[in-house]
Amino acid sequence: MVSFLELVKKRYSVRRYSGRPVAREKIERCLEAARMAPSACNAQPWQFIVVDEPGLKEKVARATFGPLAPFNKFSLQAPVLVVAVLEKSNLLAQVGGFLRKKEFNLVDLGIAVEHFALQAVEEGLGACILGWFDEKRVREILGVPSGKRAGLIITLGYPETDEIPEKKRKPVSAFRFYNKYGAQ
Repeated sequence: MVSFLELVKKRYSVRRYSGRPVAREKIERCLEAARMAPSACNAQPWQFIVVDEPGLKEKVARATFGPLAPFNKFSLQAPVLVVAVLEKSNLLAQVGGFLRKKEFNLVDLGIAVEHFALQAVEEGLGACILGWFDEKRVREILGVPSGKRAGLIITLGYPETDEIPEKKRKPVSAFRFYNKYGAQ
């Protein structure tokens, strides 16, 4: 069994997919991992739309890039796209968010999506979480009701290679303080 830290180190934003189909059982386990994510006041403010029908998937993928922003074009290679729809939090979380000036549902969605992506690694899959896309177009294509947001899109599939790219991260000492900001 892989340790959690090893799993995290294996997870990266996959931008090259083999095109091999993904079994729905694997997708369901990723969704189960997302379901288990914590959320403010247990609101679970999310819905997930799994898009694996090729024609529909291509339409959604094409909404993730354009001539001025071609950087998500790789989404066409992914055999599955998962659209994370942002729901409103329950009343208690909404009130708490208003009083604390925090959008808990955005935080909650991020946690759930990362749980999904980590389970994808466990399944031998790769994922990339996209925030840049034509939200209005995605909502139209998938019939997301007005008043609801397509918060993030996850590309999902088997990575083209088993090689894990080197991660460029700050050392812990660059962001860790004990007891007081700026204290080493």
